Amino acid sequence: MQTLSILVTDYGIYLIALVAAIVWLVADRPTKVSMAVAGAITLAVVGILLVVSGAAWFDPRPFVVDGQAPLVPHGADNGFPSDHTTMAAAIAGVVFAFRRRIGVALLLGAALVGVSRVTVHVHHVPDVLGGFVLGLLAAAVGVWLGRIVVARYEAWRAERSRPGELLHPLDATIADARRP
Repeated sequence: MQTLSILVTDYGIYLIALVAAIVWLVADRPTKVSMAVAGAITLAVVGILLVVSGAAWFDPRPFVVDGQAPLVPHGADNGFPSDHTTMAAAIAGVVFAFRRRIGVALLLGAALVGVSRVTVHVHHVPDVLGGFVLGLLAAAVGVWLGRIVVARYEAWRAERSRPGELLHPLDATIADARRP
């Protein structure tokens, strides 16, 4: 069981990111654009939330408080929130907004990442719960703002173009992908 916890804590976030990348690669062009914009905004929001929440709340890591050695090497810095869980939940949240079934599986994977962080003694339960909530919040904000950005860009592009004129060589590809 310890070996599984160590594997999930070390590599779970990378597996979630890999699945998200595959979802993006097989998506149609409009979905790729929307996912990329939402993902970029989500990443920025995650960074802000991690810095702010870490500064607002200090929670020593379990191995510092309890004296029980962690199963993976880790510094004795602030444990709140769990960066791994926050990022895993954020990635899963963005995928969920575009592909529900795969998103649910990734959210379960993000929860497993959080559980593994507790079982290897580098986080307390509130650290991973807080990280999970922050990740979902970042994804919700990223997807919401991403949809606004994409819609405004498309409106701007439509307003600026003349019939038959392409603003960019990929515009024809995007337009073709959107036709029913």
